[in-house]
Amino acid sequence: MKIIAGLGNPGEKYDGTRHNAGFMVVREIAGKHGISIKKRAYGGVYGFGKILGQELLIFEPHTYMNLSGEAINAICSRHLEKKEDLLVVSDDVVLALGVLRLREKGSSGGHNGLSSIISYLGADFARLRVGVGMEKAVPDMKDYVLSNFRSEEQPILKEVISRAVLCAEEWLVSGAKKAMGIYNDSKADGKAPREGL
Repeated sequence: MKIIAGLGNPGEKYDGTRHNAGFMVVREIAGKHGISIKKRAYGGVYGFGKILGQELLIFEPHTYMNLSGEAINAICSRHLEKKEDLLVVSDDVVLALGVLRLREKGSSGGHNGLSSIISYLGADFARLRVGVGMEKAVPDMKDYVLSNFRSEEQPILKEVISRAVLCAEEWLVSGAKKAMGIYNDSKADGKAPREGL
C-alpha cells in the first residue's frame, strides 16, 4: 500500500488558497481515478483505490497545516510499511508558480506542515513541492500563503496541478528517481523568504 497525502487547511475559507495546493493535487488525483476521499479517521479524510495497478491510499490531514504530522503519523502507523511508500504534496512559495520539485527526502525548507511531519517520521519520505511563489517579498508571509490565486494565475495553476498528478502517477509506478528526472523543473525562483509558513 502506498500513500499520497496532500497538505492544506480544512474548511471552505481556505479552499483555493496557495497553502492548499497539496489538497488541490490529491483531489485531482482522486477525481481522475474515481477514488472517494470521504472516510473520516486519523485526523483527516481518506480513501482507497488502485492506480495503474498500484494499491493507493489518498489522505488529507484536517488538523491544520502546523499539526499535519499528527494526522500523517496516525495514518502511516496503521497503513504504511515503508517510508519510501509515502508521498507528501505541499505548496512552496520559493518555487515560482508552475514549477514542480520532487525530492526523495530532505529538510522542511521552512514549511511548517513538512516540519511537523518530519518531527514524527524523520526526513526520509518523498515530497512533491508545487510552486506558488512570489514575484517579490511580501510584508506578511502568512497573509500571502492564505491568499487566493489571482485570475491571471489560474491557467498556470491548472496546468501545474495536471503535471503534479502525472508526477505522482509516475512516482507510484516507477519510483521517485524516474519521476524526478521527468517532472522536476530545471530552474526555480529562490528569492522569496521561507519563514513563517
